Amino acid sequence: MKTAKPSAAPHRHRRRFGRSQDQQVEDSYNQPAKLREPTLCPDCGAVFRKGRWHWAEPPAPAHAALCPACHRIKDNFPAGVVTLSGDFVAAHKAEIVNLARNVGDQEKAEHPLHRIMAIEEPAGGLVINTTDIHLPRRIGEALHNAYRGELDFHYDEAGYFIRVNWKRGA
Repeated sequence: MKTAKPSAAPHRHRRRFGRSQDQQVEDSYNQPAKLREPTLCPDCGAVFRKGRWHWAEPPAPAHAALCPACHRIKDNFPAGVVTLSGDFVAAHKAEIVNLARNVGDQEKAEHPLHRIMAIEEPAGGLVINTTDIHLPRRIGEALHNAYRGELDFHYDEAGYFIRVNWKRGA
């Protein structure tokens, strides 16, 4: 009985569109020095413990400091912008906003710094501002998976910013 030989060619992963992992760009809103632990964000209640922000019970004696997401929200300085346009957006605005909010809620539950800052409604579309660069991509992919349309991502090569554009006609 013959057995098939494994392929001699190494398995190669195709790089997905977007910035590669070795091109890390630092977020200027992250604290330059490590915070004392535990630290509590007075605005959202996130707790900084073991080197990162978590959703947890607030510790009794805790230092107070704004988390990077709340800092971005106060400054109105998004790290990501999702721009939605086309006739489909106007006709299905409530469904699209619900989908974006669901994706945002799922992401926020795991990652306190990944949040939707605001959803604006300019004429003929929607603009969703976020506190990080991962959530816009997930929102764009969720819209594309649910409704198809045209989707593109544009990372700022010099800074911590992403612009996601999604468009669909009727």
